Amino acid sequence: MKDGERRQGPQPQRLLQVGDRQIPTDTEGYLVNLDDWSEEFAQAQARAEGLELTPRHWELIRFLREHFHTHGVQAQVRVMIRHFSAVWGAQAGSNHALHELFPVGGPQKQGNRLAGLLRTKGEH
Repeated sequence: MKDGERRQGPQPQRLLQVGDRQIPTDTEGYLVNLDDWSEEFAQAQARAEGLELTPRHWELIRFLREHFHTHGVQAQVRVMIRHFSAVWGAQAGSNHALHELFPVGGPQKQGNRLAGLLRTKGEH
């Protein structure tokens, strides 16, 4: 999907208040229009999911966005583990630690949602 494109399928099921705008998302909080992403969106969606974003969350969110824009696909969890183990150390970059950082679906689901990216394949 190219920037500015809308996802195919059902119309948005929910609107998320982001500043003075209402941003359409599906029922799980994934953006309908990828161009609606902003750091303010990520903060509002994280709040809606009961998550307070820390510098490590932002580092992973930015990594996910950069990976998607460079490769055209979402980063697999093993790619995240390899990258963040090198950056943060083996324990902080482990699968367990990344899932603790993003407790509602792990770094691939919740991370992608907050990064304003697509659902991963096979996700319902």
